[in-house]
Amino acid sequence: MPVNNTIIRGKKIRPLRDHILVYDMKFGERVTKSGLILLDDDGKQRGIRPRWGKVMAVGPKQTDVEIGQWVLVAHGRWTRAIQYEIDGEIQEVRMADPNDILGVQNEEPVDDYVADTDTAESY
Repeated sequence: MPVNNTIIRGKKIRPLRDHILVYDMKFGERVTKSGLILLDDDGKQRGIRPRWGKVMAVGPKQTDVEIGQWVLVAHGRWTRAIQYEIDGEIQEVRMADPNDILGVQNEEPVDDYVADTDTAESY
C-alpha cells in the first residue's frame, strides 16, 4: 500500500454540517498501571474496542460535543488519519462518525481497562 507523507498545514479547519474531527486517538498496544500489556486490535472479538479521541473541530450543526472534549467512538467508525500541522505541531486527525459517538467527557480518559467479553459484567 502506498504511503502518503503529505502534511496539511493551516490555521483552522472547520468540518461541514455535524461532522467531528478528532485527534490523539490511541492505537497500538497499551500497558496498564499494573504492567499488563494489552495488544492492539488483533482481528478477534477481544481486540476490537471503541477508542477515545480529543475533539479538534466541530461542524456548525454539531450540538452534542464541543472542541476540547473527549469522545468515545465505536470501533472503526473513524476515517484514516491525515497529518495536520497547527502552529508547528503535527497531529493525526480523523473524522469520527457523529452517529457512533458512545459518550463524551471533559477530562482525558484512562484507557487501560480490560473487559471479559465472555461475561455480561460491566466495569
